[in-house]
Amino acid sequence: MAGIDEAGRGPLAGPVVAAAVILPVDKPLLGLDDSKKLTSRQRQELYREITKAALAWSVGYSSPQYIDATDILQATRRAMEKALEKLPVRPDYLLVDALHLPDVDLPQEGIEGGDGKCACIAAASVVAKVTRDAWMEGWDRQYPGYGFARHKGYPTPEHLEALTKLGPCPLHRRSFQPLAELFPVKGIAGGEVGEDG
Repeated sequence: MAGIDEAGRGPLAGPVVAAAVILPVDKPLLGLDDSKKLTSRQRQELYREITKAALAWSVGYSSPQYIDATDILQATRRAMEKALEKLPVRPDYLLVDALHLPDVDLPQEGIEGGDGKCACIAAASVVAKVTRDAWMEGWDRQYPGYGFARHKGYPTPEHLEALTKLGPCPLHRRSFQPLAELFPVKGIAGGEVGEDG
């Protein structure tokens, strides 16, 4: 059974990242919970434990350009599909946080609030969040001035102020407000979907 969850549906910048995790049934991980309820340090420690203990795990993402060319729901599902495709072990059943994956030919269940109810979904939420945060910290060096290492692309006052001073960079989702209003783009072009950063 694989748990699937994502990180980064709401930010103004960066990819949406999904993870798929198959945990062993006989080794529960203490402290596992929805990644949003954990501190950064707790997430880092759990990430190490999850990736060491898991029978299989993988990550997929959809780029900001793909998000703009489709929408965040389609991009999230695509990131989840990419994570599943990369799993070295084919699962028999999927537990997905709040979503159904119509293009995936596997028995599955979408569970509202699944990252707080199911260990394998919680593990996927931690892996997705830690992965995405690390990428945003790396991109902070590539695109200085926006504060990506601190806010991870979310619409904080610091981020919005940087946008007014610097304008958007290639990481920004041009279809999201307030970017779409402040920096309109004629005919947003399609982007790419990748498997890793």
